Amino acid sequence: MLEVAVIGLRWLQYSGAVVLLGAPLFLLYSFRGGDGPNLIWTRPTLAVAATVVALGSLAALVAQTAVMAGSLSEALKPASLSFTVTGMALGMAMVARAVVAGLTLVAIVALRPGRSLWTVLATAGVIVSASFAWTGHGAGTEGPGALLHVTAAMVHAVSAALWLGALAALTMLLLRRTAPDDPAIHRALRGFAGLGTLAVVLLVLSGLGNSWFMIGPAQAAGLGASLYGQLLIAKLALFVLMLALAAGNRFRLTPVLGAVLAGGGDPGQALRRLRLNIMLETLVGAALLAVVAVMGTLAPPSAM
Repeated sequence: MLEVAVIGLRWLQYSGAVVLLGAPLFLLYSFRGGDGPNLIWTRPTLAVAATVVALGSLAALVAQTAVMAGSLSEALKPASLSFTVTGMALGMAMVARAVVAGLTLVAIVALRPGRSLWTVLATAGVIVSASFAWTGHGAGTEGPGALLHVTAAMVHAVSAALWLGALAALTMLLLRRTAPDDPAIHRALRGFAGLGTLAVVLLVLSGLGNSWFMIGPAQAAGLGASLYGQLLIAKLALFVLMLALAAGNRFRLTPVLGAVLAGGGDPGQALRRLRLNIMLETLVGAALLAVVAVMGTLAPPSAM
């Protein structure tokens, strides 16, 4: 039961972190001139994301301590929690993540929605996302390759958050769309193409680096023999599906929307297709995060 709680809390933290980084960065990148659509939804959405990260990190700290201590009652003892926080990088990272998420809540309350707030939140999101490298397999590598592995893990986490968080923001834009927003939404979709391409390139490169350390060339042929390897294959399949959906958005659906708007036609049908495609891509991304959450609790082939 505790192991299931650890996985669920990992997924919640990942989900909150991607919104906390990707959404404000997407807003900064897509609406530079301040001519974006109605963004009243951003403050409550980001507040929820920050709360999920803060509370999820603290709950995960207790759950992880309980797994190591053998019971929840033992984990709640000050000595057990103190050891996890002060004696393990995992505990330190969880506390730091909760503190940063808490500070973002203060910023959300204190600052008006706009470029200053988005910059603060995107910066906090980078810190929160990168911290997952210290609670995952990247922190377990020793020797001369340790720094390289942790760096690759950080880049991977930040890139994933950039892509998935921007998708979440796009989904909210399309769900709350009003007719005057249509040109701004089209510009945002075109702007996301560059951001998404950068995220994919970084994901692929950092993913290859992570795989080198966690699997290695010698064990690649027998990847499907372990549960970790099977989940990695499932993760790659979901990633390819997301790429296919993203390609459909960029090269087919977004140009169709642009052509309709340029011709003065009704963009309703084009936007409905885009909404469906982007929502599906977002759901696939959520499933991918669930697979990653499970993988984080398993030993990679290189450790066997």
